[in-house]
Amino acid sequence: MIEHGPGMPWAVAHATAGDLARPLPAERTTPDAAIGRILAVPLRAAVAVPAFDTAAMDGYAITGPGPWRVVGRRLAGPGEPVDPLLGGTAIEIGTGAAVPPTTEAVLPYEDSARHGDLISGEPRRPHIRRAGEDLRPGDLLADEGRPVTATMAAAAVQAGAEELHTHRPPAVTLFVTGDEVITSGRPGPGQVRDSFTGLVGAVTARAGGHLLRSTRLPDDPVALADALGRPGAEVVVVSGSSSAGAADHLHRVLTALDATWHVRGVACRPGHPQGLAELPGGRWVVSLPGNPYAGLVAALTLLEPLLAALAGRAVAPPVTAVVTGEARLYAAGVRIVPVTGTRILPGARPGSLHTAAAADSLAVLTAAWRSGDPAPRLVLP
Repeated sequence: MIEHGPGMPWAVAHATAGDLARPLPAERTTPDAAIGRILAVPLRAAVAVPAFDTAAMDGYAITGPGPWRVVGRRLAGPGEPVDPLLGGTAIEIGTGAAVPPTTEAVLPYEDSARHGDLISGEPRRPHIRRAGEDLRPGDLLADEGRPVTATMAAAAVQAGAEELHTHRPPAVTLFVTGDEVITSGRPGPGQVRDSFTGLVGAVTARAGGHLLRSTRLPDDPVALADALGRPGAEVVVVSGSSSAGAADHLHRVLTALDATWHVRGVACRPGHPQGLAELPGGRWVVSLPGNPYAGLVAALTLLEPLLAALAGRAVAPPVTAVVTGEARLYAAGVRIVPVTGTRILPGARPGSLHTAAAADSLAVLTAAWRSGDPAPRLVLP
């Protein structure tokens, strides 16, 4: 039986999608491959940083009072161990090079004067980075739950990490239903182009997942049931077939597959006939309305928080900001409108994306909203 009521309150549906899922198991990856993923365990230094006493400036490693006699040179890179410096001696040294034992300071070139093999000057600072002064083995770099940035990955490499433990990114399969949908070329009479694959791919990537494939399906319950019954991605997204029309088969197919519904219709306009179900075995199904703008609303309402939770990301309520302008409010729920800056863009229709394309976010307006009031904002992909 398909339900036709107003549906679950929008805020409850959005929170439900993020609360139900648990992060996928951790896997080991190289630091570079972990960028964009979420740490499953704390990241700690494996080695000291610096690993040895190093020169922090180009100049001369010195010991004892000056002037000093230059007895050698050392640049950054591997090399034989250097003998300890004797009092009154120095070696020319490059930034990052290991300083000899007993070095008291590095005298920068700009603070020194050289006459033949003798240098003089007054060291104002040691200019030596001591082994372990930044990190010692076991020191915490980042707690679990943190997203791995390129900077964090580089810091992990510097601290000796060979691999990071991160949550596996959720995989998504998209089924674009509808006899009228074509994937390329100019639409003929009764045809429309697939505008969902790019949108779902972008929302998926932003939430920390990856789109495995997008497949077009006819308006046929057998084909839909066969597609949903195949093993594969953790999340299956179905665009279209979500309402109660003669060609809308998803609800009946999911019921036949013993799916558990968690969200079955949301009290919002557009995007009401969206849903979230769980198949036996734990795979998720997100139902998006076939109208492109309504489908975008549903993707940001249910798909993005679900994927973020599976990826191990913290799922927070949308930020709120002032919204101005006019909107036809929805008495039984919320109206979701395109916004640029604070201003509502007029002309949004469930079947068209052109107004949303000019916006930077979608505002979620309750029936009590008035121009100038704050409202939750969904950032557009």
